[in-house]
Amino acid sequence: MGSQAATFVILAIYVAIMVSIGLYMSRRTKSSEDFMLGGRSVGSWLTAFSYGTTYFSAVVFIGYAGQFGWMYGASATWVGIGNAIIGSLIPFFLIGKRTRLMTNHLGAKTMPEYFEHRFDSKGLKTASALIVFIFLIPYTASVYNGLSRLFGMVFDLGENGGTIIIIAMAVLSAIYVTLGGYKATALNDFFQGIIMLIGIGTVVALTVQKKDGLSAALDALNTISDSKTETGTLGSLFGPDPINLLGVVILTSLGTWGLPQMVQKFYAIKDEQAIKKGAIISTFFAIVVAGGSYFMGGFVRLYCTTDGKDGLGSAMIEKVNDKPVYDTMVPALIHQALPNLLIGLVVVLVLSASLSTLSSLVLTSSSTLTNDLIKPRIKNFDDKHQVMFMRIFIAVFLVISVLIACHKNASISTLMSYSWGALSGAFLGPFLYGLFMKKASKAAVAASMITGVGISVTHMLLFSFNIEAFSGIKQAVIDLNCPLQLLSPINAGAFAMIVSLLIVPIVSSFTKAPDKKIVDNAFSSLSAK
Repeated sequence: MGSQAATFVILAIYVAIMVSIGLYMSRRTKSSEDFMLGGRSVGSWLTAFSYGTTYFSAVVFIGYAGQFGWMYGASATWVGIGNAIIGSLIPFFLIGKRTRLMTNHLGAKTMPEYFEHRFDSKGLKTASALIVFIFLIPYTASVYNGLSRLFGMVFDLGENGGTIIIIAMAVLSAIYVTLGGYKATALNDFFQGIIMLIGIGTVVALTVQKKDGLSAALDALNTISDSKTETGTLGSLFGPDPINLLGVVILTSLGTWGLPQMVQKFYAIKDEQAIKKGAIISTFFAIVVAGGSYFMGGFVRLYCTTDGKDGLGSAMIEKVNDKPVYDTMVPALIHQALPNLLIGLVVVLVLSASLSTLSSLVLTSSSTLTNDLIKPRIKNFDDKHQVMFMRIFIAVFLVISVLIACHKNASISTLMSYSWGALSGAFLGPFLYGLFMKKASKAAVAASMITGVGISVTHMLLFSFNIEAFSGIKQAVIDLNCPLQLLSPINAGAFAMIVSLLIVPIVSSFTKAPDKKIVDNAFSSLSAK
């Protein structure tokens, strides 16, 4: 059996399992709360794996690992370590218990509903629901983009092959999420997480082994230099650009504290013991998957080159506007480092990572739109209608995401960065201070949402779109020659998050205090424990 035929067989088995889980769980989904949160009774293992697989997708394995591995070399591994500690371990212990208790007490099934009950504001609910729906779309598109890159390489699908793969994956993710809701997603995430752990470990080992071991691979990295990278830095501990590397760590790690699809895992977890166990499991998962992905990406220059001088590899990577196409680097590495028969394992690995993320994104988006925008405006909107509308919006959300992903110039990392930046910039401060700070005001939450979205959208218009009217501003920023890359959407997202953490306490200090009864009710669930 040839490598492509073997890969097709593996994929067929994988798809059959996914759909079977959806069918199995559909019989156990009786209400809208079951569909959205699994009845708030999900255990530690399923929660931890669901958190990890939602966190890491084709965006990390294909997009970010290639881009940051090329830019920072072996030091890109720090991004994975930051994801494990800041993005996984700390939020479980810091906000896991409080999120579970407060959202359960308030009856909040989504982040917008949490804002409504915590701050007594229907306006915040509506605004946050729109932000969630709009900015989860480019996130989803970036995942599809990563999948199409890998499948196109493995199966040599030609110019339209990527589009076919994107549509096929959208249909598959829609099937099992629509059938079984949250529990189907969580159970699939567990199965997919096991595949990811095995796959990443295998790929990392072969990537280094192919270059004669870790020591020889690091030595080889240290011989590479270009106009932005000095000799001896790509294999060093902190790499050629530690300042901008820190921006990547902040964006990809701290952002999870304010992403609705991530914190929603704490709404659904069963009890405090499950949170403690889940923290350890999710941290281990992140170290292996994220740490392994970025560590592997650190060696892309040993497999890829753009001009025959800036890398030691034989895979020639194309440039667009004099910039490497980072999304093609990891597929090129895999093609060279892995035996043909193991490429099928990688395909299933990336598919697992991506579908688990996609399922959480579409479920979060559809449930938010239905629960927070449609339900309050329609009379006699019972559980049956709510589940039906959520299933309809799953399809709508996926169609829009597919259309964006099929745009050939849509960079994986750029789509992901603006999505994370806008969502976390809008919600990180409001959600975190809402859990801990009784004086956090409605006006401060609104200010954070406006500022977070404003920073991301403004940066996107000024620096990512080739709008002639803004060309002078863009050139002026370039001429500053600032060590912090101001044109980077990564740093814009990190900046939006930091501003969010500052703006809520500052604005709360001089705006109208929240109603004492509302605050006391929200915090009563915490003081009782």
